[in-house]
Amino acid sequence: MNVFCGIDWAEDHHDIALVDREGQLLARQRISDDVAGLTTLMSLLAEHGDAAGDPIPVAIETPRGLLTACLRATARRVYPINPMAVARYRDRHSIAGRKSDHGDAVVLANILRTDAHTHRTLPADSELVQAIAVLARAQQDAVWARTTAHNKLRSHLREYYPSFLAAFADARGGINRAEARVILAAASHPAAAAKLTNHRLVALLKRAGRSRGIAAEAARLSAALRTPQMRQLPLVEQAMGRQAIALLGQLDAACTAADDLEQAVVEAFEQHPDARIITSFPGLALLTGARVLAEVGDDRARFHDPKGLKAYAGAAPITRASGKSTTVLHRRVKNNRLNAAGYTWAFSALTASPGARTHYDRRRQAGDRHAAAQRNLFARLLGCLHHCLQTGQPYREQTAFPRPTTTRPTVAA
Repeated sequence: MNVFCGIDWAEDHHDIALVDREGQLLARQRISDDVAGLTTLMSLLAEHGDAAGDPIPVAIETPRGLLTACLRATARRVYPINPMAVARYRDRHSIAGRKSDHGDAVVLANILRTDAHTHRTLPADSELVQAIAVLARAQQDAVWARTTAHNKLRSHLREYYPSFLAAFADARGGINRAEARVILAAASHPAAAAKLTNHRLVALLKRAGRSRGIAAEAARLSAALRTPQMRQLPLVEQAMGRQAIALLGQLDAACTAADDLEQAVVEAFEQHPDARIITSFPGLALLTGARVLAEVGDDRARFHDPKGLKAYAGAAPITRASGKSTTVLHRRVKNNRLNAAGYTWAFSALTASPGARTHYDRRRQAGDRHAAAQRNLFARLLGCLHHCLQTGQPYREQTAFPRPTTTRPTVAA
């Protein structure tokens, strides 16, 4: 590589800088974020030796966006550099705190010139995996939004409508259930709940999709909603009911989005050949497996060994040593989405895999807390996943967690 390109990304324009192997600035230009800007960039790269067999590598501060996608489609190496790393490199050239868009583009180009081997390129994932990643991340965002909306609504109901929370306290999903949301929409405050007849509750339960035990559930809810409770003033209670309806709308939208996206991501995940291997692991169903595939990808050259995958997922510890002091900490800079999926994966594996449970118990007996032991189990499972994906083999319990062999004592003749 004799020429290196750095792009300082912005919303409506981008600054381009090209440097040679000695660090001399070859070209600089600002382009717009449209087709004309992309054409200008490709022409600038072609003028400085860009070819199909040897494209000029590019460093940019974001792994997303149309510009990054178009650069990725040219089969060139694209290095997404964390803005915090760019800030550290900037101090190598100026300690006065000077900053400019052009200067950052030069810094990005120089990062490739000096330290390209220490940074990862965008993986060469297939189109299907990229689509699965979009859907899986959107579904995960919808689940997080659903949790936030649920917590807001629950906190609000505690202030004026505790009987409603008590009515669904033992139900799986709580007020996230379709039944709870339909009934809350019909009776948003205690005065309205007291007017609900059993016939009306039966109709609401049927509307929510319930098909069994409707009469018994309607009788239970009627008694629960009429339980004596502390009350707000009537006008205040009605106002808080209107607020609850607004919060309920947010929860309904988040629940609908999460359910629709879950169906879409599962359908896409089942089309990928790696789905068979991933779902063979204990604790990985279709949705969690899709989240893992979305973050790991199907580029087999992305992680040369399991250590890189474990560090990327935040399952590998990090050591800080200075003089006689050595501290081992859990990794905070990681792929948060893969780490969140790994927590669910490891927790589910405790009941689905005897070997995983034994491994977890052994770590606990050695002094690890729950989170540390589960993180260690996640690392073990990631190592197995890396091996299975590289070799195309499904998970085997005895190979992943071999039972210790017992040797019989020999008796002297």
